Amino acid sequence: MQADIISLLQSLIRIPSFSREEQGTADLIDTFLTAKGANTYRVGNNIYALSASASPTRPTLILNSHHDTVHPNPGYTRDPFMPTIEGDRLYGLGSNDAGGPLVALIGAFLHFQHHTDLPFNILMAATAEEEISGTNGIEALLRDPQFQAHTRGGIWAAIVGEPTQMQLAVSEKGLMVMDAVATGKAGHAAREEGVNALYIAMEDIAWIQQYRFPKVSPTLGEMKMTVTSIQTENKAHNIVPATCQFIIDTRLTDVYTHEEVYDILQTNVKSKLTPRSMRMRSTNIADTHPLVQAGLKMGKKTYGSPTSSDKALMPFPALKCGPGDSARSHTADEFILLSECVAGMQDYIQIIENAAQIWRLSDHTSATQQNIQT
Repeated sequence: MQADIISLLQSLIRIPSFSREEQGTADLIDTFLTAKGANTYRVGNNIYALSASASPTRPTLILNSHHDTVHPNPGYTRDPFMPTIEGDRLYGLGSNDAGGPLVALIGAFLHFQHHTDLPFNILMAATAEEEISGTNGIEALLRDPQFQAHTRGGIWAAIVGEPTQMQLAVSEKGLMVMDAVATGKAGHAAREEGVNALYIAMEDIAWIQQYRFPKVSPTLGEMKMTVTSIQTENKAHNIVPATCQFIIDTRLTDVYTHEEVYDILQTNVKSKLTPRSMRMRSTNIADTHPLVQAGLKMGKKTYGSPTSSDKALMPFPALKCGPGDSARSHTADEFILLSECVAGMQDYIQIIENAAQIWRLSDHTSATQQNIQT
C-alpha cells in the first residue's frame, strides 16, 4: 500500500486539477479505488466510497481531503506537473496541499474497508473546489440524496486531511470577505469641489488597521482583519472620486459570529459593507472527542489553525490533521516528504483504531442519536 499511495500521488500531480477543473483527477481517484475493490460513487467531481462492511445502523466516520489545487506560483523553477523525487522529497503542484493527506487517507480507508469490528462505518470522500470554497465541493456532496442514504445512520465525525505535520488542528479560523464602498461626491481636483471618497476609505482603513476585538479565543488568539485591495473608477487625474472600493479579508475566531463582526464593522466605518458569504464559519472539536483523545494518546498536540478548510462547511465534529507542512502550501516548488505520506497513513490507521477503542469504552448513544436527527 505504501508504494501504491506514492504512485497515486505522482499520477495526481501529472493531471492539472485547478478548482472547478478537477475532472481528470476525479476520474483517476475513481479508477484507483475501483481497482482496489471499493464501490465508488460520484457527485460532480467529488468521489466517495463506503467501506464494504458498512451497516445502515451504524454512524459514519468521514475521511475527507480535496484533490483540487491553486494555480502554480509564478516563482516555480520546476515543471509543477512533473512529479520529481529527490531523496525523500516529492516535488509537484498539490503534493503538499493536499495530495499527500489525500493519498494517506485513501491508504487508511483501504486498510479498513473490509474490517467488521469497527463501531462506525468509514467513508472516503475526495472532494473538489476546496481552494475556492466552492459550492460544488463538500457542500454538494453532503446535500446529495444518495450520499445521505449511505450515511442515514448519522455522521459521527470527520478527519479532514490537510498539512498539519500530523498534529491535531482542533479549531480553525473562519473566513469572511467583505466588499466595502466609500461614497463621496465627484468634483474638479483643481477647485474645492466634491467629497473625496478615497479619503473616506482611508479613514475607514485606518480604523480597521488599529481596531482590536476585545474577546480573544483560547485556541485561535485574536481576530484578524486585513485590507487587501483598493481602487476607484477614475481614469482621469483631475477628478475627485465619487466612490472608492476596497476589500476586507476577515479571519474569525470561535468567540465571534460572522454577524457580530459585520455589525461591529458597519457601526464604526462610513463605507457600505457587503459580505460575499457567511458560510466559512470558525469551527472547534472538543478535546474530549474520541478522535482528539485518540491522537493525544499517540503523543500528538492540539492547536488552533489560522487557515480555513472544508472543515468549516461540516455541520458535525471534524478534526483537521494530515502529513505535510502548511507553510509549504501554495509556494513555488511545492513538495512533500515521502516519509511524511507513509507515516501519515500509518498514523491515520492508529488514530482510527484508538478512536474505536475509546468509543467502545464510552456511551455514544445520545451523541449518535443527535447526529441522526441532524
